[in-house]
Amino acid sequence: MRVIIGVDWSDQTFAAVAQTFHLYHPTDVTLVHGIELGMLEHPFVAQAGNVQGYDDFRRAMVDSGRQVVERAAAMVPAEVTSIRKVNEVSNPAQLILDSANNLSADLVVIGARGRNRLSEVVLGSVSHRVLLHSSRPTLIVRGAARKIQRVLVAIEDRDDADRVVRWLTQHPFVDPVELCVIHAVVPIGVNEPYVGPEISAWLDDVQRYAEELVKSTAGKLVSAHHTVTTKVVQGNPVAVIEQEAKDMDLVVVTSHGRKGISRFLLGSVSHAVVHHVTCPVLVLR
Repeated sequence: MRVIIGVDWSDQTFAAVAQTFHLYHPTDVTLVHGIELGMLEHPFVAQAGNVQGYDDFRRAMVDSGRQVVERAAAMVPAEVTSIRKVNEVSNPAQLILDSANNLSADLVVIGARGRNRLSEVVLGSVSHRVLLHSSRPTLIVRGAARKIQRVLVAIEDRDDADRVVRWLTQHPFVDPVELCVIHAVVPIGVNEPYVGPEISAWLDDVQRYAEELVKSTAGKLVSAHHTVTTKVVQGNPVAVIEQEAKDMDLVVVTSHGRKGISRFLLGSVSHAVVHHVTCPVLVLR
């Protein structure tokens, strides 16, 4: 398993490194630190502006990056056979994304510092940008690293279920876990007295589909590494997942990869979940 971990000097970085090995036994780990110098990234800009001490400042930033990468590398278990260290003057999010693509990473891991959703949209954050633009499964870690015992698996349809089953089968967790496969049935917003026989029959079909979906998915996940339960809940998917995640150690969701205006108009359950739950979130693609 090939993993890319974005690192900086925040506590969340070291929690993300530790969380990676609570979850998986990767054989190939790349630690990536991007040094953000803004407009000073290019030496000729500093020279044109007559910025005093620029060379010393740049060297200090590169050395600080080297130290944080070394500190993160010291946390990697000895059995990992390959460790790469990337420390470059570059936009951190873009360097993580490029590294993941160039190395064909199976998983990207990054810590989130807890900035609220509005400030992330306005100010940006590395985790937000990586999650938005990554084409690979991404683990977002909030809070302290934890042992994973209870996992909430949220699925929307059969395509989601297939991706989840494929990932969990190909990338088993370090320790046996309890999986809860959940599907949220979105209410249609029509008061019951106004629901005719046709709508009632359709709602029954939706409920049956949801029950069959979680049960068939659970059946594919039962193994020596998983005990599996199922749940169907009526409500907004984000609110349902947030509520059910309160007693969980990890949430697994899928991303449909919407971009641009379609994502703005339709929203994204996976991105909203990342901002609403406090445990780590694994977003599959």
